[in-house]
Amino acid sequence: MFTTSCAAIEPTPTAVKSPENISAENIPENWTGRAREVLINALSLTGTRYQFGGTSPQSGFDCSGFVSYVFKQAASLTLPHSALAISQLGVTVPKSELKPGDLVFFNTMKATFSHVGIYLGNNRFIHSPSNGGGVRVENMQDSYWTSRFNGAQRIE
Repeated sequence: MFTTSCAAIEPTPTAVKSPENISAENIPENWTGRAREVLINALSLTGTRYQFGGTSPQSGFDCSGFVSYVFKQAASLTLPHSALAISQLGVTVPKSELKPGDLVFFNTMKATFSHVGIYLGNNRFIHSPSNGGGVRVENMQDSYWTSRFNGAQRIE
């Protein structure tokens, strides 16, 4: 089985730990029920520590473990524990058509689709970055993420 580690190199501190317009309390009512559940679940895990191979809040998460856990809890969907394998599911979405709950992929280890996060809207995504980090929100317009963006998938 091929597994891709999700150890993203830490960008300079432009991470948004408590974004003013994205929180579990102010998710817009017009988002689909599944997207709302996914985002509420994901945001509730903010700060959970990174752990290579981690799949739970107790053990910590790597990127694909975080995404898999959120989708299992919020939407009863079982996703593989590999960013590359997850990237092959669902429907490809152009960056200009991203919706909250879509999965976004990045090349963080000189390998395409080596990192995954969940799109929140407003060019923000939530993910579990590298060792020493924790689940947090980032701005996709930061040069680090813009230069490493590989694509997006929508899991219907």
